[in-house]
Amino acid sequence: MSALNEFGLIQRFFNQAAPEGYIGIGDDCAVFSVQPGFQLAVSTDTLIEGRHFFPDVDPHSLGHKALAVNISDLAAMGATPKGCVLALAVPSVDEPWLRDFSAGFLALAKSSGCPLIGGDTTRNPHGIVLTVTVFGEVPIVQALRRDLARPEDDIWVSGSLGAPDLALRYLSGTLPMDTGRLEQSRPLLERPQPPIHFAPALLGHAHAAIDISDGLLQDLSHLLKASHCGATLQWAALPVHSALQGVDQSVRQSAVLSGGDVFQLCFTAPVAERAYLLETAAAHQVMLSRIGTITDSPGITVLDENKQALTLPVQGGFDHFPNSMTL
Repeated sequence: MSALNEFGLIQRFFNQAAPEGYIGIGDDCAVFSVQPGFQLAVSTDTLIEGRHFFPDVDPHSLGHKALAVNISDLAAMGATPKGCVLALAVPSVDEPWLRDFSAGFLALAKSSGCPLIGGDTTRNPHGIVLTVTVFGEVPIVQALRRDLARPEDDIWVSGSLGAPDLALRYLSGTLPMDTGRLEQSRPLLERPQPPIHFAPALLGHAHAAIDISDGLLQDLSHLLKASHCGATLQWAALPVHSALQGVDQSVRQSAVLSGGDVFQLCFTAPVAERAYLLETAAAHQVMLSRIGTITDSPGITVLDENKQALTLPVQGGFDHFPNSMTL
């Protein structure tokens, strides 16, 4: 069997028949339509070996995550996926790795309704770099935004918190290894499941939304800043993943409040929407927790079971450039 070149790589691992009405892989551009009365939603994320994932990560899981982190952004806007493009830079043509990576990517593309319709491949001797751009559609002027939260809104979170950060600490060696807890938490780090099918049902019911990629406190603070509001959270209401039961309290609080790689939704909605939201989440098999309230006063307060304010973790969420830079 001869070695694959760039075009053979695409043909073998990524060439998928475009859905009806699309022009996809094989032309110079992908072409598709958005329904009348809808707007296009677009988001891009890059994952870099050694920065966003370990070199020995399972390639099937990496393929899944490369797309999941992007469709999580579509979910945050209440958008329905339409398609995606993948820019893949690798040191060499490693066929077993490419087979597993593409299988993970394309499986999520199919289940989320976000077909791969184009992209680029190139060689990068310094490691793997993955850039995915996703496209979705959302009814005109109905997209969920960060700047529309209102005082007295409920604050909701889908899924659970803390497990991805715990897994990352074990894998990076910043916590002594606990194989049982790692087995519980690692799937949430490497195979996040953003609630993409549930999110469009929030349109017309939720006020503001953001996805949790860099930590609950950091991402919620972005929403609050945009909306000129504050928040009070109840620690007891936070959906702490079971892998953190029995973990040191400071580690647990930091993982839950500041741990990233969650890729679930944090959104606000009027009190009158509680029944609808819980019923709709149940219908989509999405775990949903009401964790606090939007306030007039700026800042975030987290109250314990005795209504006392917790001392929040010193570190914030993830930031590529934590210090200000002057060029």
